[in-house]
Amino acid sequence: MNIHEYQAKALFEQFGVAVPKGATAQNASEFEAALAKLNGADGYMVKSQIHAGGRGKGTFTNGFKGGVKFSANKEKALENAKAMLGNTLVTAQTGAEGRKVQTIYFTEAANLGKRADGRDDEYYLAILLDRATSRPVIVASTEGGMEIEHVAHATPERIFKVHVDPAVGLQAFQARQIAFALGFSGDLFKQCVTLVTKLYHFYWEKDCAMVEVNPLLVTKEGKLLALDAKVSFDDNATYRHPDVVALRDLNEEDSKEIEASKFGLSYIALDGSIACLVNGAGLAMSTMDIIQHFGGKPANFLDVGGGASKDQVTAAFKIILGDPNVKGILVNIFGGIMDCDVIAQGIVAAARETGLTLPLVVRLEGNNVAAGKATLAASGLKLVSGDSMADAAQKIVALVAKQ
Repeated sequence: MNIHEYQAKALFEQFGVAVPKGATAQNASEFEAALAKLNGADGYMVKSQIHAGGRGKGTFTNGFKGGVKFSANKEKALENAKAMLGNTLVTAQTGAEGRKVQTIYFTEAANLGKRADGRDDEYYLAILLDRATSRPVIVASTEGGMEIEHVAHATPERIFKVHVDPAVGLQAFQARQIAFALGFSGDLFKQCVTLVTKLYHFYWEKDCAMVEVNPLLVTKEGKLLALDAKVSFDDNATYRHPDVVALRDLNEEDSKEIEASKFGLSYIALDGSIACLVNGAGLAMSTMDIIQHFGGKPANFLDVGGGASKDQVTAAFKIILGDPNVKGILVNIFGGIMDCDVIAQGIVAAARETGLTLPLVVRLEGNNVAAGKATLAASGLKLVSGDSMADAAQKIVALVAKQ
């Protein structure tokens, strides 16, 4: 689950992490009141709030460039905000369709410090799970304000990592390691140790999947500030945090993914034409891979889980058919806990209820497969059986190609 920058910074403040003062507006009539809360002595930052990175380099479909703008005064801030709100911002992460900006976040512009070599005094800091070690890892770099992927490729020696043992938590010496690696000394060193400690506490207590600050800024006054904030949460742990769930912005999520979550289905929309209905994440990944191997493109990741009901299967079909890009459907079920006949009953019910006309290939194996195949055979549906995963994938790719 992702949240907006302004929401992330509000949580940062609750945990004592220093951020620039900010205020939000959801319509133009709120702009003046939001700006009145801020001290614009050094200007204002006007920030479009969408769940995507690269906002500063993005372009609006109305031709306005940049979803993050510095404004020297209130008049310019109002002008920039009016050009952003209600318009669609396209960035490298949104895809060509972009995202409509429904919230503007105003912040006080920070008085940016400079390093001895004249560069801006910006750093990178993130906390995430390293799946290779099954431990949280703190990632830091002296090259803030840049895409971390570019830094890792061009200057990997400027990226520092500290792994944290979850059994004992972040140790004081580890926070000091990060401060040393970033080159801080004196009061800034102490500020960095404190900030890293508080940020890790936030990451751990709120069951975050990732916490990223880019840039982490040193002002001319010698203050360390989290100038930006990107936070995502572990979906499996949100039941423990109703305050976090309350921050969910459904306008930023795919409507099909929202509907799937209501039925306990794991669904992610993709840009292909062959829909997949599979039980188990690993099998779903393999199914998408084999579709691509035979020349097709998957339209979604859809895992109905190990014990889906007839109603869940029916709901899954309806969600799949809600995607206009879908030209064919591949059902690939390996029944362990799952009863193949339950899947078959769901397929029949969904096909009849939706008036399915798209090509449908079904491969069933495992628990109660004979009954499942019998149910499909007696249904009168126009479907094609797959003898194996490869056979099913080849058949659906061929059927879609004929359309």
